[in-house]
Amino acid sequence: MYGTNIFEFDPHRDGPGARRPRSVEVAIEYGMVLEDISSGWVGAVTRVEKSGGVHLVELEDRHGRKRSFPLGGGFWLEGKPIVALPPKAAPARQAPALTTPGGRAVTNSGSIAAENRVARVARKSRIWVEGRHDAELIQHVWGEDLADVGVAVQLLEGVDHLEEILEVFGPTEKVRAGVLVDHLVPGSKESRIAEAVSARWKDAVLIVGHPYVDIWQSVKPQRLGLEKWPEIPRGVDIKHGTLEHLGWPHATQADIAMGWKRILSTVRNYKDLEPALLGRVEELIDFVTQPGLE
Repeated sequence: MYGTNIFEFDPHRDGPGARRPRSVEVAIEYGMVLEDISSGWVGAVTRVEKSGGVHLVELEDRHGRKRSFPLGGGFWLEGKPIVALPPKAAPARQAPALTTPGGRAVTNSGSIAAENRVARVARKSRIWVEGRHDAELIQHVWGEDLADVGVAVQLLEGVDHLEEILEVFGPTEKVRAGVLVDHLVPGSKESRIAEAVSARWKDAVLIVGHPYVDIWQSVKPQRLGLEKWPEIPRGVDIKHGTLEHLGWPHATQADIAMGWKRILSTVRNYKDLEPALLGRVEELIDFVTQPGLE
């Protein structure tokens, strides 16, 4: 049972029939479901941070409640004990370098890259987008361009907050606000809010939008092996429905976050986005960087 070396193999700790299996080291991943043995708390990994020299993992249970625990021993994964280690660093995503026919470097948005980039102070004029996914996509594709012209992108966290945010910001002839809105189609709530805001601030605010219910759909579906994005039934959250159609985890916010990261990772540059978004973002950048603006 023990073999020739009793210290080499312990059937009580090793093998499929072990009663007290050894803990194995596992680098945790976002969305991974863990159980903290001491408290019995079960949840998906939503965040890992370092505080006071200790790595903490945040676990979100099925009710949306969150608790943090120090990484290390004391966790179960799929019914087996583990020593939870920090996530592995993601390998750098290598996209084909964009260049002009003459060999000049091109940014992800298709613009000629600045040869001698210098840090510049951010303009007072700003661009707002509805949510975090919008901001991450714009940063990925237009980040270099925005840094070159000193334009910051800020979150609305929903178009319902637009008017009160602009009241605080105070657009003027010299300080403009550009706004990108999801699902800006005639008759929608978004279009009614946009009309009211535009009438109040006129030339100091430009609101543009794309026709997609969510920014996810501005990524060409072919990047995910689809002919077209799925049509999600009314009453079903578009993110949950989309991930379910793709066969990806979709039950929790951690699943949504991981799903978006997978979608964003397929975007190499502007060629992977729909023209309906590309033109609107370029329009906003032009609007807030006109000569004479602050």
